[in-house]
Parts: sequence; C-alpha cells; structure tokens
Amino acid sequence: MQIGKKVVLVIFGVCIPLLIAVFFTGITWLRSEIDVVRTNAIEKYIKSIEAQITNDLDHFQLIIDSIQYGSAETVSTKVWPRGQLFNDTQIFLLTGDDLHRVGEPSLQSDHHITYLSSSSIKNGIYFSPLTSEVFFIGTKRGIHLGEQYVFASQLTTKYFESLGLINLVTDIEILQGNAKTALYKVGDTTVAELNLPNVVGTTAAHLQVSFSNPLILKMEQKYTQLSLVIFALFIILQIAALFWFRFGVVKPFKKLTAQLADLDPRSNKLVQIHNEGVNEFTPLTSGINNFLQDIYQHEQRSKSTLDSITEAVILTDINANVTYLNACAERLLQCTSEQAIGKSPDALLRAEKDLKQRLISLMQSGDLRQKSGPLTTLSGDAKLMSLTLSNLTSHSGDVVGAVLVIKDTTREMLLIRQLKRNVHFDRVTGLLNRAAFEERLPSYIEASNSLAVVYLDLEQFKLINESCGFATGDKMLCLVARALESCLIENELLGRLGGDEFSFAIRDISALEVAKLTKRIIASIHSQVIKDKAITYRVGVSVGVALARSRNIDDVRELLKDASVACLAAKKKGSNQIHFYDSRDKELSYQRNAPAWAVRIAQAIDNSELILYYQKIKRLSSYSHRQRMEILLRIQDSSGRILPPAQFIAAAERFKLIVDVDKEVIRKAFLWLSLNEQVWDDHCLSINLSGNSLGAEGMVDYILQQQNRFGIPSCCVCFEITETSAIQNHSRAMKMLFALRKRGFAFALDDFGSGFASYGYLKEMPVDYVKIDGCFVKHLASNAKDYAIVKSVSDVCRVMGIETVAEFVENQEIIDKLEAIGVNYAQGYGIGRPQPLNSYKHEVLLTQSIA
Repeated sequence: MQIGKKVVLVIFGVCIPLLIAVFFTGITWLRSEIDVVRTNAIEKYIKSIEAQITNDLDHFQLIIDSIQYGSAETVSTKVWPRGQLFNDTQIFLLTGDDLHRVGEPSLQSDHHITYLSSSSIKNGIYFSPLTSEVFFIGTKRGIHLGEQYVFASQLTTKYFESLGLINLVTDIEILQGNAKTALYKVGDTTVAELNLPNVVGTTAAHLQVSFSNPLILKMEQKYTQLSLVIFALFIILQIAALFWFRFGVVKPFKKLTAQLADLDPRSNKLVQIHNEGVNEFTPLTSGINNFLQDIYQHEQRSKSTLDSITEAVILTDINANVTYLNACAERLLQCTSEQAIGKSPDALLRAEKDLKQRLISLMQSGDLRQKSGPLTTLSGDAKLMSLTLSNLTSHSGDVVGAVLVIKDTTREMLLIRQLKRNVHFDRVTGLLNRAAFEERLPSYIEASNSLAVVYLDLEQFKLINESCGFATGDKMLCLVARALESCLIENELLGRLGGDEFSFAIRDISALEVAKLTKRIIASIHSQVIKDKAITYRVGVSVGVALARSRNIDDVRELLKDASVACLAAKKKGSNQIHFYDSRDKELSYQRNAPAWAVRIAQAIDNSELILYYQKIKRLSSYSHRQRMEILLRIQDSSGRILPPAQFIAAAERFKLIVDVDKEVIRKAFLWLSLNEQVWDDHCLSINLSGNSLGAEGMVDYILQQQNRFGIPSCCVCFEITETSAIQNHSRAMKMLFALRKRGFAFALDDFGSGFASYGYLKEMPVDYVKIDGCFVKHLASNAKDYAIVKSVSDVCRVMGIETVAEFVENQEIIDKLEAIGVNYAQGYGIGRPQPLNSYKHEVLLTQSIA
C-alpha cells in the first residue's frame, strides 16, 4: 500500500472515528456533569429555602418575644408595624379555654380559631387541610396568669414567590403530606419537595418547588455548540493536514519515486533525481544522489575492469537471459551489449543447445563453485574456447543470475602443442631432442634382436659459431641433420642430443654394416659446405658406436653412454674417426664411469673423505738434509677398496673438479704438517698441482690463506707441476711460480722429457727440482739411449743449479746407475711403496724412541 493511502486510511479510519468517539464521550460527560451541577444547585437551593423558612420562623418568634406586655390592643398596635411579614398577622388571647381576637384583622374562616382553641398551641407552621392556607404560629405568655397570646400570620403566595430565584424557580406550592426525598421531572420541569416544620399534631405539609430547565438546557446547548465547533476545527485541521500531506509530501515523494523508477541501471550516464520545492526532501535527495554517484562510479570501475580483461564476460538474469556483455564479449559475439540484452547465450554464441539449460540447472542448484569446460561453437570458426560458469548472488546470498567467462584458447592450445613439440623435438633441426631420443630408445629395440647406437660429435663447429655467429652455426646444424636423414632410412631413430652432438639407432645390423654406414655419413657430413664472407667452412665428425645383443631395457639405456665414451676415444684418434665401444678397454671403462666418479669425488670433498698417501724420495747425492716425500691421493670406493688415482683423476679433470681436489689435498697436507711440528726442520712434502690449478683465480690466495691458518713454514712444501701443463699454461704458471717462490715455496717440474719441453722452457721456469720421466728410468740399466738422456738432463740441471729426481726406480741396479750419473734423488717401488700419510707419524716417533 502506498504511503498516501496509508495516511488517508489513518486519518479517516482512525483519527476521525477516534475524534468522533472522543466528541460524543465528551458530550455525554458534559451532560452528566451538567446534571450533577443542576442537582447540586437544586439541592443547595432547597436547603437555602429550608434555611430561609426556618430563619423567618425564628424571626417571627423573635418579633413576638420583643412585644411589650399590655392590653391586646397595645399588643396588636405593636405587632402590625413590624414589617410586611406581619401585615396579615392575627392576634388571639387565650385565657384558659377562652380564645378571642385582638385587633381588627380577622381570619378568613372561623374554623382556624376553633382548631387553635382546641389544640395545644405550639410554634411552627400550620397548614389548613380545608382551605390549603398556611400560617406561621407563635405564642407569648400574657400579663395575667393563665393568659397566652397566639400570633397567626398567613403565608401568602407573594411570600413563597420571594423565596424563588428568577429564571430558575417557576412555581412554589405547599401540599399536604410528606415530601419526596428525590428529585423528579414533570415534563421539562424538575421538581423538588421540602417538608415544612409543622405545628405538632397538625396536618403534615410540604413545599413543592418547580425548577425551570431552559437555563440548564441553554447552558448545555452552549457547551454542545462549543464542542461541535472544536470538533469541526479538528476535522478541518485533519483535512488540511491531509491535503498538505498529499500535495506537500506524497506528491513530491511520488515524483521522487517516479524518478527513481525511471533510472536505468544499465545506463552509461550518471542520472540524478531532483527535489521540487519541498525542503524536507533535500537531505533525502542529496543522500540518494550521492548513493547514485557512488553506484555509478562503482559500475564504471567494474565496467572498466571487465572491459580491460582479455576474457569475454557475459552476465545473465535468473532466467538465463543476457543482461551484460563486456568489450571482449562484444567483439567475440560481434554485437553490442544493448543488442544482446534479453537474448539467450546459446543463441548468441551459436553453441550447443543445452547451454541455457546448463545455466538454469546451475542457478537452481545454488552451487557457488565454478564449472569449467570446453565450448563448442557452430559458427564455423576454427577456434578453441573454454567456458567457465558460476552463479551470481545478491547481498543476501540468493542466486540472481549467472556469469559466463569465455576464453579464446586457440593461441594457448597452439602454444601448448608447440611447447609439447619443443619438449620432444629440437627447435633448430626438427630432430628428436635428447629427452625424446632416450625415451623412445628402449621401445625401439622391442621389435628387433640387436641394436646399434651411434654417437656423433662435430669437429670445428665451435669455430663456425665464434667466427660466423650462431645463425650460421644453426644453418650448419640443419645441413648436418639433412645429411644424416639422407643416409638413413625412415624407420631409424635419429636425434640431436645438444650442441654439436647427434645420435641415431639402427636395428638388426652387423658391426661391419654399421662401419660402412658411418663412413658414408662421415663423408656426407664433411661434404657440407657453408660460406661466410667468402670463407668456406666445413665440419668433421667423431663417431662412437655401441652394439647391443639384448632386449634388456637397462642395457639399451646404457648404450647411449657407451657410444658417447667411444666417441671420446674416436676424438682422441683424430678427425673423422670411428671407435667401437669395448667393455674390456680399461680407458673406456674409466671414461664411462667418469660421471659416477665425479659424484663420488664431490661427495668425498664435501665430507672430507679424500685419503692422503706418501711415497719416499731417497736422497742419493743431494747436499740437502731434508727427507723428501711426494703426497699421493687415494679414494675409497663403496666396497671399502682403496683405489689409485688413475680411475678418478680423469673424471675430476673432465667435470672441472680437479681444482677443488687440489685445494682439498693442500688443506689436508697443511693440516698434517701443523700436527707434526717435529718434521718441519728436516722434511719436505711434494704436492701435485694440476694444469687447471696453475694460474686458477684465487689459488695463490688460497694457498697463502691455508698457510696462515695452520701456521706452517713454506720450506716444508714443494709444489709439483707437469711439463705439459706448464707449457700449455705458460704465462699463468709463471705468475703463480714467482708469486709463491717469493713466499718461500719450492717447485718441481714433473714428468720432464715425456712431452715437448725444451731446455729453453727449463731455463725460464723458476723450478728447484726436475723429475725425470719414468719412461727413461725404468730401462736405464739396459738401454744406452735412456742412460744418455737421463745423463743429459742431469748434467744440464746441475749446471743450472736444479736438482734432479728419477722416477720409477724399481731396483738397486738402477740406483747404482743413477748414482754414477749424479742424479740427486730416486723415487719408485725400489725405494718404497706408497703408504698412508697418517702412518708416517708413527714411524717418526718409533725412530725417535729407538734413538
């Protein structure tokens, strides 16, 4: 119900009936009060009449008592002048039983005299039942004994009229009998009766007073008219208030509600309402306009947010009809939001027909979770789209619509497909990558009895990348890939493993056929030519082959590793070489196990598990008194065996761990020296440095740091460097040698004569010792050439002030030859086998205890 109708209902249904009820209740109350006032006034007046009659009777007797005694005439003369009341007074003299008048006046009838003479005279009012006359009776004793004067004054109508009030009393009568106690009405007249003080023994009489009602009625009418005027004023005020409320409140309010009803929630413009001349609605209008402005700003922010996202957003009502499209949805559906409002989403999307039913089912379920899935359209566009459905709820949690989020996943799915392809295929050549090649290799042998895996490593490819750039290098890789494909048939597995490495697998083929095939491949790859800036570039290839005669998957997976090890062996042979893997080849076995050894070495360094051994170096003709020992490295395998360095040093060099190994050996050797101060004066430890450690950044600082840490003298340490590493890293080695020589460390040139060193390098290097390679020493006693070479080296070093050490000394005969030549030191199994360094301390203590 509208507020105007409610107000009318309140005024006419409640206020006016209530006012009428109050009015009639007030009239009833007023009349009752008027009756009470009238009754009280009558009662009061009756009492005043009674009091007046009593007072007049007393006054009458008082006058009688004041008359002087004398003759009757004298008495009569004295009585009559006493006012109007006694104008009709008669005086009788009662002597015994004799009663006679005194004076002129006479009674109207003689029966009064008879009554008076026969009755005992008493004061009071006498009512004559025969004539209905009324008298005041008074007595006074006479002068003579037995005389008594009787005074009788007739009460006239005029007397009784004097008792009445003007406009109030209409009639006063004296009637025989006793008076009624209650008021009663006769017509429009109210009657009250009053008993008169009668003479004892006479007929009872009462006074009947008739009161006039017009005055009371007039007063009642005045009050009623006043009430009616007040009631009319209230009615007029109610009607005026109704009209004011209707035209001053309801009508402007209806205009405000009409303006609110006309507001379009989907409008893109801010529309505000206006107040027309009613100041009371100004705060309400301002509040509504502020609220509308906040809603508009919020909608604009929401719209901007929805329009900025790349997904199409469609809002529907509870009946699954479109209510909003964002900008992306408009572009997708090729229609504006206004055109789409009220239509079904499946009709706009040209999608599956059950889309609307899905929306209705979702809204009916009230599920707040998102529902996602693919969207199939019938538009014919080659697009992949995903659809996400969710319910739209109000502030109270009720479902009021649905939200459809449509995402064009075409590019995303194509990208995923491309990524999946990139996961399995090389981007440059289009061949299988390493992961895909290794994944497919086990299943490749299932349909065959044997398998050959060929590993190819390009040569001079790095030269092309560095000289011509990576783009030219990629072109060469593509040429190599096409050359490989041209030499292979379609069912053979081919892939690029990374960088300049390729591999392929062939089923059911002999080793001879593999060798012929790889030679054709080498020739085909070598024939690939690429030019850059008028320069022709070619690549060579090293080929490793591993054959399998088993379908065991674990063996097949190891084939690629075997082939890569064989490829390393082929690379050592030279360019464009082939090498077949042989498990009996120890060198290949070392290379194959190199990754596992690299992990074990790294673990041993972290856990301080590298073991130091020593081998004595015997002094033959040296002027030095120090006992020299070479520090050797050992490692323990999982079975507890102590392994020589041949198996793990190559792995450490291959995987760039050799510098960390050298640092750990230096730290452990310095630690041992710090724990054995008794050897500082007469011992010197020879510690090997690899070629990678020569000139490695921070190596000199590390050595000096460890020396300061353990506080050992530098004269107890001699670093050994190989001839080959010293030549390959000549400039860096020279800087390191000079830097450490300044700190008092000694240096020895190891394996001298095995490489391409010349005496010129020996002249430049600040070394203290030269260790002659064992290949010249072990046959020294029986080979004159070896003898001449050793003697030549010894003579040159003696002239240069460098002491010599002969390696691989295995017997006394070689020792005798060395002494004859003048070599200063001898080292080998003939002198002593390697022993744990920790055990040397016990030997020294044992020697000291014996001495």
